[in-house]
Amino acid sequence: MAADLDAIGVGPIVVGVIDHATRQPQNPLFDGRKRGEIGVGTERSDRVVEKGGHGVEVSGAADAMFLVPERCSAVGNEWRPGGQADETARMRLGIFLAPVTVSSYVQECQAVADAGFASVWSPQIFGLETLAAIAVAGTTVKNITFGTAVVPTYPRHPMTMAQLALTAQDATGGRLVLGIGLSHQVVIEGMYGMSFDKPAIHMREYLSILGPLVRDRQVSFIGSALTFKGSVQAPGVAPFPILIAALAPAMLRLAGTLADGTILWMTGPRTIGDHIIPSMHSAATEAGRPTPQTIVGLPVCLTNDVDAAKAKAAKDFAIYGQLPSYRAVLDREGAAGPADIAIVGDEAAIAAHIQRVADSGATELCANIFGTTEEKARTQQFLATLL
Repeated sequence: MAADLDAIGVGPIVVGVIDHATRQPQNPLFDGRKRGEIGVGTERSDRVVEKGGHGVEVSGAADAMFLVPERCSAVGNEWRPGGQADETARMRLGIFLAPVTVSSYVQECQAVADAGFASVWSPQIFGLETLAAIAVAGTTVKNITFGTAVVPTYPRHPMTMAQLALTAQDATGGRLVLGIGLSHQVVIEGMYGMSFDKPAIHMREYLSILGPLVRDRQVSFIGSALTFKGSVQAPGVAPFPILIAALAPAMLRLAGTLADGTILWMTGPRTIGDHIIPSMHSAATEAGRPTPQTIVGLPVCLTNDVDAAKAKAAKDFAIYGQLPSYRAVLDREGAAGPADIAIVGDEAAIAAHIQRVADSGATELCANIFGTTEEKARTQQFLATLL
């Protein structure tokens, strides 16, 4: 097939399969459409190829696959030539892993990579230094992206953050996505004794230093709270995406203008589609920036006892129903608490909920698997079947 693709000059974006016996697409969305009309949908989306022959049939031994040109974009309910392929049709799946010990973290990351997931996302809270753990894991665990979700900015000057992240980027061979966030007033003021005044300005200045250091290795910036004039030495290390935890309008604007997108937590699909993505994408468009990423972190549990799982979610994630930033998006979603946002149920329920997240426009789902030991294993095994 590779030779055929080279000959016709299209990228390997498979959007449907046609049965040789009937000469009709196997996707039920297209019952009644003739082969010449080409209306074959993606395997994980309702988006369709624009009628008029923009698809290409590539024959195989038993089936033939329709493909669309690599440079195409989703417009409404149609794929159209020109532009980049729409990522929402192919939402990636990653796994949330907190490094408890370095050795166990490496083993867990390897298991996630072996299962075929796109990424591992790890927090920086009160445990090990996550970027250091990623650097160790990345030297042995291949074929997976490592993301932070998220590293607090206030305790680390942006120059220090750049050094840590560039080290991890080098160790992983260019597979880092750096997620950073403000944390919360109760943590920054109550535990660190630092001022949490004007957090959006803090993040704007932070990105104004961190971004140039990562991309250009030097910056001269004097802000009201943060300053740096100098350079960082990291020869041969490629820049990496910088995402920020953003829920409020000011932060979403920064995610679209100075960062490469956002990484969310406890945010439902309706809020993502109606608030998060429109606000961030609008800001990026105005600034002439590429389409930003939207990484969605949600608790997930495959279970036969929905009530028990929801009760556990309500208990384990109770703090997020109290923190102001998360309370705001829970209210916007119409959720009483974290249990109403968690992806809980049998295989059909989980698959349907994940599809709603994909339909919201999310780039990637980061599954924070919870439940009993058995439920956790079942959940990860089932999620692997969705890849």
